[in-house]
Amino acid sequence: TVFIKGLDNLIATARSNKVAVLLGFQDFSQLIRDYTDKEAKVIINTVGNIFSGQVVGETAKTLSERFGKILQKRQSISINRNDVSTSISTQMDSLIPPSKISSLTQGMFVGSVADNFGEKIEQKIFHCEIVVDARKIAEEEKTYRKIPVITDFRDADGIDRMKEMVQENYNRIKEEARQIVADELERIGSDPNLKHLLELNKQA
Repeated sequence: TVFIKGLDNLIATARSNKVAVLLGFQDFSQLIRDYTDKEAKVIINTVGNIFSGQVVGETAKTLSERFGKILQKRQSISINRNDVSTSISTQMDSLIPPSKISSLTQGMFVGSVADNFGEKIEQKIFHCEIVVDARKIAEEEKTYRKIPVITDFRDADGIDRMKEMVQENYNRIKEEARQIVADELERIGSDPNLKHLLELNKQA
């Protein structure tokens, strides 16, 4: 619960400390379901970079609105028996319409990126395709090894030792974590530049 309510603060705080936060979900509706409508809107509006594949419905509409609009020129021709007339008009249309986002094929993406001072990006909104070398991927997949599946925890006498083995692994990992913390505290305590952190931690 604490994490859910503080996710928007995490993004902003991490950004100010030059830490990148990556959020991934299949649809905005999942974000709303798990974080409530109010929190989801804050999170969506806080992130600076967006990369999306094919989505539909409200998610496509929200993304289209996020990408903004562009001035489009339209030309219409009227034909009758005596004359042919042409009219040209301009109007604001979505830069990437929801229908376009809803019909993206595999490998096609839309999105927007944020820039920094001294690193200005002229083309912030994109609609592109990731070119995949299928032959190289197929060659690489040939060298893949199957992950071994351990289904038998019986010992030499045929007795099932699954509970004992799981508990043993749990205890080992727990002890290793304790040792890592102890070693790190010892390192900090022996470093004059970091020793004051321990005092601050005790006061807190």
